[in-house]
Amino acid sequence: MLHEIDLSRIDLNLLVLFDVVMAERHVGRAGGRLHLSPSAISHGLGRLRRVLHDPLFLKHPKGVVPTDRATELAAPIADILQRVRGVISTAEGFDPARSTRRFTIGAPDAASIAVLPALFAALARTAPQVAVGVRTIMPQTALADLDARRADVVIQPLVDLPPRFVATRLYDEEFAIALRAGHPLGVRPTLAQYCAASHVVVSLTDDPFGMVDRELRKLGRTRRVAATVPGFLLALALVAESDLLAAVPRQAAAHARRLGIVLADPPAPLAPLARSPISAIANRAALADAGVAWLLGAIVAAAPAVRRRPARRTSSR
Repeated sequence: MLHEIDLSRIDLNLLVLFDVVMAERHVGRAGGRLHLSPSAISHGLGRLRRVLHDPLFLKHPKGVVPTDRATELAAPIADILQRVRGVISTAEGFDPARSTRRFTIGAPDAASIAVLPALFAALARTAPQVAVGVRTIMPQTALADLDARRADVVIQPLVDLPPRFVATRLYDEEFAIALRAGHPLGVRPTLAQYCAASHVVVSLTDDPFGMVDRELRKLGRTRRVAATVPGFLLALALVAESDLLAAVPRQAAAHARRLGIVLADPPAPLAPLARSPISAIANRAALADAGVAWLLGAIVAAAPAVRRRPARRTSSR
């Protein structure tokens, strides 16, 4: 008979502590989230180290760093806690009108601009004590962030997802070329003029090669990227004060108008950039948690406001 582990020695709260320290990489911040003192966090980590026979977290000038063993354990422990939360939430039910839970949504700022204003307006009426944190999460890491519970729901331009995820299409994003009013190119730049101009690219990683460059490469063309910035609103601010161009979502039209920016159609050869489907995505297992299921539904309910919103165009035809 296989030796059985005595689970009576394991305090579930130690796994919660591990999960939070792994997310925060800092004992003080973890204590703040758990309403525990740093000494209580350190004491709990000591107990967990004895159980798991590993240091787990090593001191670092900016906090702590996980050991290889802790990194290996992160996903299984997160999954265990998610399943426990799902069981408990199913038993207790979820009442958004009374809940004080805090959820996390991960999205690029373009999707946040499009969906979240309507979502927060709805939550103010139907879930006044629920708190929502928004993290800037890009498509490259979105699914890993869901798996690691760094986000409850993500809003992303992702398709062909693994079966462990559930996705609901929210709207089709349309991209346009942003340029300041009175720009020398006017509102109908040709492909040659577009490529000859200087551009600002939105990139969290400072990578200047984006979706436009992939399309240009297919056409045997390149462009000059003069700047990279981490968000679309900052890109619009730069465009407003310079001759830079930026590819931006049309959902940013209201912000563009305030800054005196014109949104023009991309040159015809870049038509593949015109539309990108945006979906709300959650981990299928996480939807056993009634709160996460409710949040996904609330996001989907907010999306019709995006679909109804008129897309002001400056035609290039």
